[in-house]
Amino acid sequence: MPITPDLLPERAIVKSRLRRRGIYLLPNLFTTAALFAGFYAIVQAMNGNFEYSAIAVFIAMVLDGLDGRVARLTGTQSEFGAEYDSMSDMVSFGVAPALIVYEWALKEMGQWGWIIAFIYCACAALRLARFNTNIEVIDKRFFQGLPSPAAAALIAGLVWVMLNFDIQGSDIKWLASIVTLFAALTMVSNIPYYSGKEINLRRRVPFFTVLLLVLFFFVLIPSHPPLVLFILFAVYAFSGYYIRLWRFGRSKKNPEGSNR
Repeated sequence: MPITPDLLPERAIVKSRLRRRGIYLLPNLFTTAALFAGFYAIVQAMNGNFEYSAIAVFIAMVLDGLDGRVARLTGTQSEFGAEYDSMSDMVSFGVAPALIVYEWALKEMGQWGWIIAFIYCACAALRLARFNTNIEVIDKRFFQGLPSPAAAALIAGLVWVMLNFDIQGSDIKWLASIVTLFAALTMVSNIPYYSGKEINLRRRVPFFTVLLLVLFFFVLIPSHPPLVLFILFAVYAFSGYYIRLWRFGRSKKNPEGSNR
């Protein structure tokens, strides 16, 4: 059948729709991969392979960061993608860390163990719900409360680094419970945490900054991944409290400026 001029616009529309569908599929593939990593972490925790489950949480965190950036770069942000991402986050950063730390350490505490694990899971759900409802209201430069991926990384990092030093969860069950409650309550707090969303990857950066990033990702982290990652997210978890204290001190020195 010969191609007539009348068929050209119709074919162009069909190709455009197919291309759009392919692009929208791309960020959701990253979200699905993050969901799979969270599910894999749960399965491995149930089988007693806690090191694999902790690593899977970190993989889910990386994939979770990629899906949003891919959506923004390709202009394929949608309400469906945002809701799907929240469901994936609940599994990967809510259910998975709670089950991992429970199976690894909190189980030894009996009833209090699963209560603490549930508190973390509930706080993760509340944190995600609050983020979705306040997404157009809050300051883009700061998160309100500890982000659920960082809280999950803190717990997974604790499990991973202790396993690396041959320390069993039953030996530090009280430390694990304190870290879990700290992460849970900080998620639903109003403590500000730097989001990094104002960083423009297309903008030129100093050579020294690039050198530091290369040393961190290709030298420091590979030297001892469990310890470096745990310290990194522990510092980030406490950085919000430092920001709150710094703001409080500044408001005391300049009460008029703080009320503007």
